[in-house]
Amino acid sequence: MALAQIEETEGTRPGGGTPGFALWALGFRPLYLVAGVYAAVSICAWVAQFAGWHDGGWPRDPLWHAHEMIFGFAFAVIVGFLFTAVQNWTARPTPTGARLAAIVALWVAARVLLLGPWPLASAAADVAFAIAAAWGIGLPITQAGNRRNAFFIPLLLAFGAANLAFHLAMSETLDMPPRRMVQLGLDLILFVIAVMGGRVIPMFTANARQVRVRRLPWLEAVALGSILALLFAGLAGLPPALIAGLAALATLSHAARIALWRPWATLGHPMLWILHASYVWIVVHLGLRALAAAGLVGPGTETHALTVGAIGGLILGMMVRTARGHTGRPLVAGAMEIAAFALIQIAALVRVFLPFAAPSLALESIVASGLLWTLAFGLFAVRYWPILTRARADGRPG
Repeated sequence: MALAQIEETEGTRPGGGTPGFALWALGFRPLYLVAGVYAAVSICAWVAQFAGWHDGGWPRDPLWHAHEMIFGFAFAVIVGFLFTAVQNWTARPTPTGARLAAIVALWVAARVLLLGPWPLASAAADVAFAIAAAWGIGLPITQAGNRRNAFFIPLLLAFGAANLAFHLAMSETLDMPPRRMVQLGLDLILFVIAVMGGRVIPMFTANARQVRVRRLPWLEAVALGSILALLFAGLAGLPPALIAGLAALATLSHAARIALWRPWATLGHPMLWILHASYVWIVVHLGLRALAAAGLVGPGTETHALTVGAIGGLILGMMVRTARGHTGRPLVAGAMEIAAFALIQIAALVRVFLPFAAPSLALESIVASGLLWTLAFGLFAVRYWPILTRARADGRPG
């Protein structure tokens, strides 16, 4: 069963089921919640420090900001998604209850320890979280013989390895530019969202809008293969001209890919257009990455097209969709969800394009984008706190 096979309507509670505390009933619940809260609070704190509104409390090196958004926020959502999806894919349980609470505690410990003079203790907690996550999905995948999704096991371990290498590089224990591990983490996330986006976005669109979408096997191979090629090219430090060529190929293949999914058919349907609009930011990221490697635009802009527009937008859209579906609620976006979707898209536009239009407003674009991001994920946290902590609306387990 695919993750997309979720309830379309909110039902009654068969057998007299009653609401109760259900935070530890399934992996998406606590991990979506802590990630959503952390996304809002940490970016708000970082923006305030960056703008000079307060001094202290957050590591000052911008690389730590990048680290926490990649290996903290985004990785937590990926693990929560996979804990839920793997249970559906394999019909075998992933961690719940005390085991799930212990895994989440590792993630929380890593975030807290980073605020004190214990960065290597934070690294140990982060790596333990990645290993526990790989075990949490690896056991059911292996037991079920689910080869199609087995690659997620080494992928989670790769996140843990990249995270550890980053910490060691920042402490100068490892002689390597820590920025290289930041890029590796970003490319791993890019690969994950490209794989999962390719599976669910066209299916959601076809099912909800009754339109014919297309997926061409050769185009899928080129689109995903080009991202992997970029990942290894960056890791190996290959010449910028080669990276520019790979990024250009990736841009064209992903633009063609989403065009076949008929994004124009989703206008007026927020639960769908947020996914399509966010996937378009992958195309923007890859195009800017090609231009940056060719020296035609300054470095850094392409990063925020990916992190704010694609990762932020797709995570927000998928968290809303799966949280509603897996708690027995209708797949309908209310006013708060629509506002959050709009805010994250505006945040991306401001962060990526305002500095191009008005270079003198670079600082203002960072602050405005960060505050818009904070509002978007703050709305998610407020709206979904009761949903994620209470039992399913239809009385079913999970």
